[in-house]
Amino acid sequence: MSLIRAENLIKTYRSGEVEVHAIRGVDFTIEAKSFVVFVGPSGSGKSTLLNMIGCLDHPTSGKLTVVDTDISALDRRAAAEFRGKHIGFVFQDFNLIPVLTAYENIEYPLIMVQDWPEKKRREQVMRLLEAVGMSGQEKKRPDQLSGGQKQRVAVARALATNAKLVLADEPTANLDHDTAYRIIDLMKKMRDEFGTTFVFSTHDPKIMGEAEVTFTLEDGRIHQPSGKEAGHA
Repeated sequence: MSLIRAENLIKTYRSGEVEVHAIRGVDFTIEAKSFVVFVGPSGSGKSTLLNMIGCLDHPTSGKLTVVDTDISALDRRAAAEFRGKHIGFVFQDFNLIPVLTAYENIEYPLIMVQDWPEKKRREQVMRLLEAVGMSGQEKKRPDQLSGGQKQRVAVARALATNAKLVLADEPTANLDHDTAYRIIDLMKKMRDEFGTTFVFSTHDPKIMGEAEVTFTLEDGRIHQPSGKEAGHA
């Protein structure tokens, strides 16, 4: 079952009198519960594409369907609501809130987006802390955690709302070799346990080696994907 489908997707920016063609009419499909990577040189359009899939940016034209919803047709408010309900994010610099504990960082989207009651929030947060190997660390703030621990908390936070899709932009860039491998293994475990689709933008060969489908971008265009279960491009 396809979770994401792009049809003749175009993104054009204006910089003064100059028109920048970031994404040039791409087509692709990403299946549910898959582990997918977008790769390419800087400026190839990877982050732009992830931002559009994540409802952080809007296509200039074309159609982009995510979780059976044409998100290219959503206004800003509807896009924010959709994003909060269906999509989690993992960033290379973790993006944890410094004044909140690990527990509170994971709980935050359940309060701000889903408005879950306290008992249900606690059950979800404790379940995720255990799942990412952070039980007993819930009272620590980000400055008391290692890079790998911060990223584990970030993965748990991305999954807190039971998101069907997690977008990860260079999630291992600030991690050492061994920690990066452990985080990748954790994400695959979370995919298997929760049925979440993970989509990465990365230069990291470790992630590329684990991907089931790899889309290569160059100058805003997608080359034929590779992988065990390649989507359509």
